[in-house]
Amino acid sequence: MSEIIPNHLGVILDGNRRWAKQNDLQTLEGHKKGAKNFHKISMHAFSQGVSCVSGFVFSAENWKRTEEEVGHLMGLVVTAIEDYLEDFHKAGIRIVILGRQNGIRSKVIKSIKKAEERTANNKKGTLALCFNYGGHEEIVDATKSIIDKQIKSDEVDEKLIQENIYSPEIPDVDLIIRTSGEQRLSGFMLWRSAYSELYFSDKYWPDFSEVDLDIAFEWYSNRKRRFGQ
Repeated sequence: MSEIIPNHLGVILDGNRRWAKQNDLQTLEGHKKGAKNFHKISMHAFSQGVSCVSGFVFSAENWKRTEEEVGHLMGLVVTAIEDYLEDFHKAGIRIVILGRQNGIRSKVIKSIKKAEERTANNKKGTLALCFNYGGHEEIVDATKSIIDKQIKSDEVDEKLIQENIYSPEIPDVDLIIRTSGEQRLSGFMLWRSAYSELYFSDKYWPDFSEVDLDIAFEWYSNRKRRFGQ
């Protein structure tokens, strides 16, 4: 086990579609495998001492994909919550959803609310699902919230913006892992990632294992975080 474990682990689950293509499977099968793996990796992270795991499960930009794929992704969210909710609940993990609800099917919203309500009092960890989420949109929504409260411009500071982002109690991200060889944030956790360590894996997300996570934690443990000093 690594000497230093991130308090908040962020994961950009990239490569599900390419994994499916590589294995001669339908795109949906890649997403299903990715959802199953996120459950496994999240539980392993919590077992290692991570307090918060956030996953980029559906970007606000994913609406640009085909109607069929978007429909499959929406259905997969409902199925995944049904399959894994009790596991997280029994482990004492609270589930929160970060993102906008506009455009989301009522069945999906109902499922999301069920997960949040079921786990609301859990204290052993937090699983933050970034769903219909965009980092720019989060900051825009925080700004609108401040404007709605009729707060004067000279009273606006970092602390106030922090108080108005999605689930403001969630801490800054210590380590962000992105799979599939891509090396960018794609809008993930923009407000909370100023001093995040960035770890990139060439593996597609469905192939990213618990051992791979341990290796990433070992890498993180050896980093010297200066926070601008």
